[in-house]
Amino acid sequence: MPVSEKIGRRNCIPVIYCRGTHYEVGFDVGRTFSGLIQSLVATSGPLNKIYLPLYETQEGRTAYDATLASVKENFPQYVREIEGTADGAQVPFHKLFLLHMDDILPNVVQKKSSESTNGCSTLCCNQPGQEILGHNEDALSEVLNHFYFVSAHITEDTPQGRWKVKEEKFTSLCYAGHLPGFTMSYNHHGLVFSVNIVSAKTLVAGKTPRYFLTRALLAAENLVQVQQILRDTGCGAGDGVSINMTFLQQEGNRVFHNAEVAPAVAAKESPLSILTVSPGEHIFHTNRYLRLQVPEVGGMIVSSSNHRETTMQNMPEPQSADDVIKVLGDQSDKEFTIYRESGDDDYVKTISTGIFDCIKKTWSIYGDNPKTNKPLLVLPLELKDQTNST
Repeated sequence: MPVSEKIGRRNCIPVIYCRGTHYEVGFDVGRTFSGLIQSLVATSGPLNKIYLPLYETQEGRTAYDATLASVKENFPQYVREIEGTADGAQVPFHKLFLLHMDDILPNVVQKKSSESTNGCSTLCCNQPGQEILGHNEDALSEVLNHFYFVSAHITEDTPQGRWKVKEEKFTSLCYAGHLPGFTMSYNHHGLVFSVNIVSAKTLVAGKTPRYFLTRALLAAENLVQVQQILRDTGCGAGDGVSINMTFLQQEGNRVFHNAEVAPAVAAKESPLSILTVSPGEHIFHTNRYLRLQVPEVGGMIVSSSNHRETTMQNMPEPQSADDVIKVLGDQSDKEFTIYRESGDDDYVKTISTGIFDCIKKTWSIYGDNPKTNKPLLVLPLELKDQTNST
């Protein structure tokens, strides 16, 4: 059984380039990164200490089965993708699906909410000549060194899922064993986005987990489709999420959007709020609701968000990529820093920082604090020619 090693922060992000059906791409990801996936499954505290024991109970299994049935109905292609990853990595499918359900099971079965500080920080800067989306990916410390890039071109013979998608082409930073789309990503239609988790107090089984909504965004071509995916009319989200995004191929002035999604507790559609910022403005979003009136878990995730937001408010209005990096690399707060790593045993760490330059059409990835380190790599954003199909 693989064990977590005390190897420190590695300046290494592996990448796979793959093409095929959803199952084939999932299988190749699982086969290629089987060591990382097996290691994360073996060492994940939430999975082994909370989700799996609940899965063994009748109530837990009922909630799991209802959620899986819902996703199979609306997004069967993404279930096949996880099945491929599970087969390729030689890990049980139910363990990977439980990771995608996240806190839904303990919330529904035990009426308990996670009070972790798990979350992320995103800053969108919309200034003349400086159109930047910057993102700190914060995760449980066990996820450090357990992630990779998936650059995939997925094609199917027939339209897939409720949105009838036949082709997807994207690059996404992924936690080991998890679907693409949940951290920071872009697709060939020019959608660039990052994800912040938000912790609603009441979650719902039998609905769409946020991992599947963000995965579906990788096929979105415009804001109308994004809203359609996030509202998930006819089902609705099982938990909450926040999306920061822009469309590189849109006409007119650059605009950035922040979408807040809440669980569809007593409805079959996700509550949704979208904020749009024009040139000269910025968005800073962490891990609490800023617009939707949703009861939240509270505790450390909200306290941490408040501290990070206060730090940002005390800094000058960001004017450039350098300013975005200064914010995302800031460690001035004594309790909850924006860039998160004050010791080897921190519960949550910033595992990676990404800077999307919407003018240069590049994505710079940092393995360590961007204030004091160069990017590990700079990826060109490869977009679909709008006059020709790829």
